[in-house]
Amino acid sequence: MQSDEIGNQQNARCPFPLARSAGPLSPPPEYESMRMEAGPRRVTMWNGETAWAFTRWQDVRELLSSPHFSAVPSTPGYPTLSPARASALEAYQSFITMDPPDHGFYRRMITKEFTFKRMQELRPRVQSVLDDLLDRIEAGGQPADLVTALAGPLPSIVISLMLGVPAEYHRDMEAFGAQKNDITADPSVPAEAARQMGIIIDRILREREANPGSGEDLLSRLVIDQILPGHLSHQAAVSMVSLLYLAGHETTTNQITLGIVTLLRNPDQLEKMKAQPDTVARAVDEMLRFNSIVQYNSARVATADVEIGGHLVQKGEGVYALITAANHDPEVYPHPDCFDVERDASNHMAFSFGIHQCLGQSLARMELEIVFGTLFQRLPDLRLAIPFEQLEFKNEQLVHGLRSLPVLW
Repeated sequence: MQSDEIGNQQNARCPFPLARSAGPLSPPPEYESMRMEAGPRRVTMWNGETAWAFTRWQDVRELLSSPHFSAVPSTPGYPTLSPARASALEAYQSFITMDPPDHGFYRRMITKEFTFKRMQELRPRVQSVLDDLLDRIEAGGQPADLVTALAGPLPSIVISLMLGVPAEYHRDMEAFGAQKNDITADPSVPAEAARQMGIIIDRILREREANPGSGEDLLSRLVIDQILPGHLSHQAAVSMVSLLYLAGHETTTNQITLGIVTLLRNPDQLEKMKAQPDTVARAVDEMLRFNSIVQYNSARVATADVEIGGHLVQKGEGVYALITAANHDPEVYPHPDCFDVERDASNHMAFSFGIHQCLGQSLARMELEIVFGTLFQRLPDLRLAIPFEQLEFKNEQLVHGLRSLPVLW
């Protein structure tokens, strides 16, 4: 069926993005009806431009693995969520918004930093950081905010240890990362956040270029292996490190908080996980599927006429591969809105799919497995300090999460 034929059958003025009106732990309810339609739905962005929104698991997987879509925001037809998102994409460029061969060229430079072997070497340090944070939480008394006391610091400290970012910059980097992902802010906010983050990383990199050391952390190895031999420019390295910090911190922080709340809202599933520690890895996959926190990061534009799921996307048309919707496709996950720690959800796409699949997913999985394998053993009576309805969610962010998570134990 041709794209204009389907467009005539569907609501061509569907506003986008859609709200989580069924509740903060549920996808937008429109996703269910969109999956039942004959093809993707045409949605309308803030600037009046339209794009095709794909919601079925198979279609999303096919789209993200197709070579006929571009991830480069400057490509004509590339859709943006808001003025703030457009500003952030313009101010902040990295290899995740590149196409082959550039994408592969830069990605290969750091692939070895995220191997299983490196993650296993890092595991004891992550456990030590978590244990120290939990000691401080217990010593600090009740209630505690797990965003500021645990979920924020842990990934920030870990990615900083990996990169070699001095502790004095951690708080500023966290703040700039959150500002950059605010899709409702004035366009100047994410642009300025990206600039300030770049200033910090530029300063650190220049110090390393002058004194690279012996390769004890990722920044030192990047300088020794890539920058000094001339394979990577200084400015390209700044963009790469900005991406690594954001990807290694913001997403994991929010998945920790949403995972905790999801378990507390499903006490039977929490008890199963606590009783069977060997199920933690499977429970983490289910959290990743169920929460699907990166809400709208799979925008693309067709570089040729291409058929996805029987629908023709014409060259120059923008698309969204809605991973949150795909991860709740009942054709793949029976009763998808039920949180089930015994479900095999390992084929979820929370880390995206295809060549742009998250490079740091092994790090994120390892951190999450350590957190959820430890937290409820240390604090078995952990519970919310306020009613669930009073929790403040970050609905305006590119990455879904919580502003604070007050708890008792």
